Amino acid sequence: MPEFLQEGLLADFVGGAFIIILQILLVLIGFFVAKAIGQKLIARTFKRMQEQKNVHPSRTKTLEKLIVNMFNYVLIFIFIVVVLGIFEISIAPFIASAGIIGLAVGFGAQGLVSDIVTGFFILLEKQIEVDDYVTVSGLGGIVEEVGLRTTQVRGFDGTLHYIPNREIGSVSNHSRGNMRAMVDIGISYDHDPAEAIRVLQDVCDQVAAEEEAIQEGPDVVGVQSLGDSEVTIRIIGHTENMEQWGIERKIRERAKKALEENNIEIPYPHQVYVHKEQTA
Repeated sequence: MPEFLQEGLLADFVGGAFIIILQILLVLIGFFVAKAIGQKLIARTFKRMQEQKNVHPSRTKTLEKLIVNMFNYVLIFIFIVVVLGIFEISIAPFIASAGIIGLAVGFGAQGLVSDIVTGFFILLEKQIEVDDYVTVSGLGGIVEEVGLRTTQVRGFDGTLHYIPNREIGSVSNHSRGNMRAMVDIGISYDHDPAEAIRVLQDVCDQVAAEEEAIQEGPDVVGVQSLGDSEVTIRIIGHTENMEQWGIERKIRERAKKALEENNIEIPYPHQVYVHKEQTA
């Protein structure tokens, strides 16, 4: 082959490759720009919906994350189709064979279909939403995302659990309504329970006056049980969602201090050592 022809073919190849690379770069730029703009529009739309229609923040956050995921999937599909078009690969054969492919993978995709159907009803029935404290499939934590395929729950140790929706047989949602704060305090049998109840109720009244998160109580309900070495007195109150543990800690701290100031003993385990001397 003449040298000038070889040089011409090489130039055409380099030129064609450069055009393809440039087109792919432009498509990538368009993909990321569209993704950023779309996510901002979605976030703005749900923020406006929350403000104007008084929708609960957890509900809007749940739906916002779901719509963002669906939007990303659509963008990825469009990106793949455009890239195939750049390489002049027709998607018609793929569409024509979609029925056969669908039949082939249908049996293996039953779990995926089950995930999507279950996820749809979870969202429709508002069983769980983002920021809810739930127990799902034996795992407790805070919901970070509710998707059509999986639900993400962040455990209190920091672990993020990805739970397939089809495995969600029952849901315990601890965030619906006010939460209960319950504290049990033990006192010695040598002290009058009525006096301890009075002291503890004063503590409850002080905590209630200081904490806006308390919705009801807390109140001393009375003697809960009689143990081997202590009389257990129970305190119960109701707080805003996720505030119950902080209120319980504060009540325990104040209760210990108040009981000590009033010389009411909080019993603790004692160990007795018996030493027997051996005689010669």
